[in-house]
Amino acid sequence: MNQLFLHCRGGFEGECAAEITDLAAEQGIYGYAKAKAHTAHVLFVADNVEQLIANLDFRRLIFTRQWFVCGDALTALPVADRLTPIMAEIAQLPHTRGLVMETVDTNEGKELSGLAKKFANPLQRMLEKRQVQRAKSTFNLHVLFTQTDTAYVGISPIANSSPWAMGIPRLKLPKESPSRATLKLEEAWHQFIPRDEWDNQLRGSQRAVDLGAAPGGWTWLLVQRGMFVEAVDNGPMQPALMETGQVTHHQADGFQFEPRKPVDWLVCDIVDKPARVAAMVARWFTEGFCQQAIFNLKLPMKQRYQEVQKLLERLEQTCADAGRPIRLRARQLYHDREEITVMATRCDGAR
Repeated sequence: MNQLFLHCRGGFEGECAAEITDLAAEQGIYGYAKAKAHTAHVLFVADNVEQLIANLDFRRLIFTRQWFVCGDALTALPVADRLTPIMAEIAQLPHTRGLVMETVDTNEGKELSGLAKKFANPLQRMLEKRQVQRAKSTFNLHVLFTQTDTAYVGISPIANSSPWAMGIPRLKLPKESPSRATLKLEEAWHQFIPRDEWDNQLRGSQRAVDLGAAPGGWTWLLVQRGMFVEAVDNGPMQPALMETGQVTHHQADGFQFEPRKPVDWLVCDIVDKPARVAAMVARWFTEGFCQQAIFNLKLPMKQRYQEVQKLLERLEQTCADAGRPIRLRARQLYHDREEITVMATRCDGAR
């Protein structure tokens, strides 16, 4: 196998390709990326992609949702019997634990999702019959259709990949939520905080500030965790949310607001220049206003990958210079559009 298949958001193939090329070079692995606009995936070709996917921390990737190593696409699959050539390809792979059926996140990919779901059952039965799965295997098997007669077959390390097919958690918008923005924060929690740590990192006793809160999509989710929230926005909040008694609404400019006491969480979904948002977040950490933050950075029209790198490096350096070092993780989420979501955590142990 000499290819790394990377899922990404359609329209961001160039950023995904630039990022994996740079990170691979850091590992001493040099190859080339094949990226076509609006196909929602990139292929990185190199002789040692298996070494790359084993050693490069998946959490460092911003524009990649999911990845797996594979060979060339299987083409001209017979409609009457796709199973035989796909099983022949699987026979050349290491034993795997789980089966991940995928398409790409495009309109064409959505049309193939029915085929993928239908194909999963006979494939799973054949895997069991051939006894090629092992409960202790550290790999998952990926089968991805790009056309009805074309598929990629590969593997990903379970501990160093996304736990979701295509890297997309399946979330449902609660009918009580004030806005669809709720899903963005919930997805960020799933991406950045291990589920078994939620009771510790997202405790009901915590206090949070939500900048750019109205009508309250992110505030609502914080309240559901039992937190007390200062919601900052000149716009109105959902009345039912205010009736919980857990929300204080400040009609103020989010960039000027300062909490009277340090809080556990800062969340911010303000649409503004990314440099301005990053500078504001840096101030919150250097002044000791918060312990953790989740915020969005609207991406520029050009050189998006390069600008993201500069902003994140500047944010880290500013906090380190002030004696308030932070850890950063960033990802372009499924529910993001022309933006990325970032989580920052103080790592100096101060309270």
